[in-house]
Amino acid sequence: MATKFVYYFGSGKAEGAATMKNLLGGKGANLAEMCNLGCPVPAGFTISTEACVYYFTHKGKYPQGLEAEISKNMKRLEKEMGRDFGSPVNPLLLSVRSGARASMPGMMDTVLNLGLNDVTIPALIAKTGNARFVYDSYRRFISMFGDVVLNVKKDVFNAILEKMKEAEGALFDADLSAEALKELVDQFKSAVKKQTGKSFPQDSQTQLKMAVDAVFDSWDNQRARDYRKMYNIPETWGTAVNVQSMVFGNMGNDSGTGVAFSRNPSTGENKFFGEFLVNAQGEDVVAGIRTPLNVTGMAKVFPQATADLLKIAKKLELHYNDMMDLEFTIQDKKLYMLQARVGKRTAAAAVKVAVDLVSEKRISRKDALKRIEPAQLDQLLHPTIDHKAKVTVMAHGLPASPGAAVGQVVFSSLEARQLAEKGGSPILVRYETSPEDLSGMSVSKGILTVHGGMTSHAAVVARGMGKCCISGVGEIKIDEPHRLFAVGKTAVHAGDWITLDGSTGRVILGKTNLVSPSLSNDFFTLMKWADETRSLGIRANADTPADAALARKFGAEGIGLCRTEHMFFAKDRILAVREMIIADNKPARARALRKLLPMQRNDFKGILRAMEGLPVTIRLLDPPLHEFLPKTEEQLETLAHEMRLLPKEVEKRAKQLSESNPMLGHRGCRLGITFPEIYDMQVRAIYEAAVELKKRGVNVLPEVMIPLVGTIQELTICRNHAITTANEVLKKGKTKIPVVIGTMIELPRAALIADKIATAADFFSFGTNDLTQTCLGLSRDDAGTFLPEYVKKGIFKEDPFVSIDEEGVGQLMQIGIHKGRSTNKKLKIGICGEHGGDPLSVNLCHRLGLDYVSCSPYRLPIARLAAAHAALSGGKKSGVSGTA
Repeated sequence: MATKFVYYFGSGKAEGAATMKNLLGGKGANLAEMCNLGCPVPAGFTISTEACVYYFTHKGKYPQGLEAEISKNMKRLEKEMGRDFGSPVNPLLLSVRSGARASMPGMMDTVLNLGLNDVTIPALIAKTGNARFVYDSYRRFISMFGDVVLNVKKDVFNAILEKMKEAEGALFDADLSAEALKELVDQFKSAVKKQTGKSFPQDSQTQLKMAVDAVFDSWDNQRARDYRKMYNIPETWGTAVNVQSMVFGNMGNDSGTGVAFSRNPSTGENKFFGEFLVNAQGEDVVAGIRTPLNVTGMAKVFPQATADLLKIAKKLELHYNDMMDLEFTIQDKKLYMLQARVGKRTAAAAVKVAVDLVSEKRISRKDALKRIEPAQLDQLLHPTIDHKAKVTVMAHGLPASPGAAVGQVVFSSLEARQLAEKGGSPILVRYETSPEDLSGMSVSKGILTVHGGMTSHAAVVARGMGKCCISGVGEIKIDEPHRLFAVGKTAVHAGDWITLDGSTGRVILGKTNLVSPSLSNDFFTLMKWADETRSLGIRANADTPADAALARKFGAEGIGLCRTEHMFFAKDRILAVREMIIADNKPARARALRKLLPMQRNDFKGILRAMEGLPVTIRLLDPPLHEFLPKTEEQLETLAHEMRLLPKEVEKRAKQLSESNPMLGHRGCRLGITFPEIYDMQVRAIYEAAVELKKRGVNVLPEVMIPLVGTIQELTICRNHAITTANEVLKKGKTKIPVVIGTMIELPRAALIADKIATAADFFSFGTNDLTQTCLGLSRDDAGTFLPEYVKKGIFKEDPFVSIDEEGVGQLMQIGIHKGRSTNKKLKIGICGEHGGDPLSVNLCHRLGLDYVSCSPYRLPIARLAAAHAALSGGKKSGVSGTA
């Protein structure tokens, strides 16, 4: 255990430094660094994160020696400041602030003006000659301490304050007189006594102990837990506590407080950006009680302090080589720095700042790449909610597809199409979606489902379309007869407006302002650097020519997954597909397939043309046939009428095809073996399209992928059929095109016997969605109801349908790669599950030595940058962590 828990800073030097943020937290480390750089920082000390960790692991007890260290450093602080904490003659006042190693703005607690009490008040008034300032500070302290430490809600104090302002005719807090503030102090203390049953604590040492405890405790408050979960910050880190001598921005019109950035945090423009308030303390700027002035206005009021601030901002940016976020206070026209940290910024600003710093020769291209979190790029590719917007969140779900959408609630695909045809903006709300909802999903602004997980049908399709989607919102109850959904007592009717935040999973009542995406030249510059750095290939999952064109725009090097089943739901062919399914003999099925052949051929022509010169991996039919049939009795009767059959015949066939567990049923290569004519038609369509394009001078590179293989015999049978059909087409067309046939590895057995399967495969593509299901025994559509709890309890570090389960699925992949390449040295290997756009999974794929990852078009920039990060992390193909 550590023997030192407290680190002092002041007098132009400090015991800490910026490199010690794991121990001192970001705030404490940067306060120490500013001291060491000669910046005007009020003296103080930092209680380390190790003390916080001990506090939590020992049920609120301090480690031995901590209280003595606090006392020793307090004496040092008193000596430097020339004032005594709790003195009735010359009192020292303190701020007590949190500070974790990762920036968590506003998530934990702060107490200002600590040390004020009925004894120190007269001394402070005598010393400053400013009773208004003293009582203003005291009422702030009581309300802040009451809220943070004593759990008296802010609303209690705010109601008293508003009533006082009304009585005094004051528009702002700053308009209240000293007498009114003195009365407010008495009323606040009475409120504390009423709410807690105890008087407001008057002993300064007691106040300090309680404040330090409260800041430690705030590490575990709900908003801090939520923030850590959102940004993957470990709960074991703990927070430091910074105890610092107070400087006062509320001493009158010669004082003020503010926040500034060395560059614009919204745009990244190299222009100083800041806001401040005269006669205020820090929480006033954050709370928005008054409209702050910009830096231009500040220069008119405090010219010297502003000039000093600009010099310090430049000095700190040069020192840290990054955009800086600064907090400052001006007391009697003198500037004091309270915080410096690398500034939070939008994705657009992050890209611009990184590229600009390279242009300024301040950082390298590699450093620039490292500074952009791949997931941040989502902000640039989709609409986002305006960060200034005030919203009413009614429910939370899984952030299944990023972006934001504003629209009117509809409950069926038909309603979505009808509303869209009228120029409306539908948001499709369903218990869950199915392939039949594709037409409604395609015209909807966003999709909201009660059930399903991150790789449910709704999630996968929405990501491919670039549509916002929130799934697994279990709080929602849909009342279809009354055409509404409810969360608790709040009802939302068909036609009502809602907003979806697909990046966080928030369901928001009403309309919200959105920010449209834009791609700057800096973005393309950054992507070029990423491509030059990465070794992992990046392909796209694309099912249409439009998807393929978009994929090329976002830098795809081919298509890693083209799902033919999505084509089958188009209006011009769904009836022919259903004829093929209903057919109970081979001739009837062949007639239907002849109708489908030209349609499929045109599909493949469009995609192959769009991806000219790049490989296109086309997966043969995968889902069970019954998925293409209507579900209700009324729909089945309509189908029977369209096919000129008796309803009983259609219902009988539908019943024959239905399965208890279709995910493990008659699907994938099992269809190709029992109904080889289906796969034959698709292979024929692929190569007829390829031959036609090749004759027109288009360079085509089709690859045929056979799904759900679990035995070498399955692959051999399907492969032989495919080769025979492809060669017939090529011979007839007098054209040479390589016949490339591979398989998906999505069953544990396939990974375990990959050495055998590889002898009949030109490539492997890990279908990590199904491999996760079959490895973990989880249904991706149903697990969303409990997986969040598993992640919360640490059973899974991440949702395994979001990031590959390295310990289980990752080991199966490693086995499959090793065994596959042991018998086929030329075997090309990639993944085509939705994990291909997840940065953690991309990193694993790099370490495993895959050739490429494939993901939805809108996630391609994320995958490209993540692959560059993986290469920069050491570039070692080390395999799965903790395994041989």
